[in-house]
Amino acid sequence: MTEAATSTTLSEAAGSQRWQAGPWCAMFRPVEDAPAIVIFGAAVRADGRPSPALARRIGYGLEAAADIGHAPILCSGAIGRHGPSEASVMAAALKARGVEPARIVLDEDSRDTLQSVIAAARFLKARGLSRCIVCSDGYHIPRIRLLLGALGVATTPGPLAPGRGGTRLRHRLKMTLREAVAIPYDLGIVLARRRGFLQAIHG
Repeated sequence: MTEAATSTTLSEAAGSQRWQAGPWCAMFRPVEDAPAIVIFGAAVRADGRPSPALARRIGYGLEAAADIGHAPILCSGAIGRHGPSEASVMAAALKARGVEPARIVLDEDSRDTLQSVIAAARFLKARGLSRCIVCSDGYHIPRIRLLLGALGVATTPGPLAPGRGGTRLRHRLKMTLREAVAIPYDLGIVLARRRGFLQAIHG
């Protein structure tokens, strides 16, 4: 059975594991240099529930939101194969777990990692912030941080579950190999079009 077919609820993803928050959040005190939290999307099931990957990322975002209660939260992800949008599913889950709606901003236009990175950089610029906490799976975070760094955005990885973070070994290996291809591809695009991206970000 593939990960996409695994039955994973949000409560299982967000409550049954101990997230590795630790000292990572202490890097972002005091409040005047507060970061934003950016949650990167993943697939939504045909019935509108989050896939296992999306449920994990929501869980990581919840942990970060609890640790840094003042930070705004960008939920990034358009409508994929199934609706509603990844961002709206994330936002609904965060609100259901007690996150204040005023903290949550939706990016429902980004359809891939690079678009989400651009949206995150633009969001930070609009808020007058210079850094963000990246909430995604461990295999995905290096690409996100590399792309944001190329655009001048300081980042730190958000909470992560121990070990493989609930992913099956086969899926983890598959995604790691995909990232090995995606990193140089996306980075090449960013470097080639960096000036245009920065102009769009800074408006």
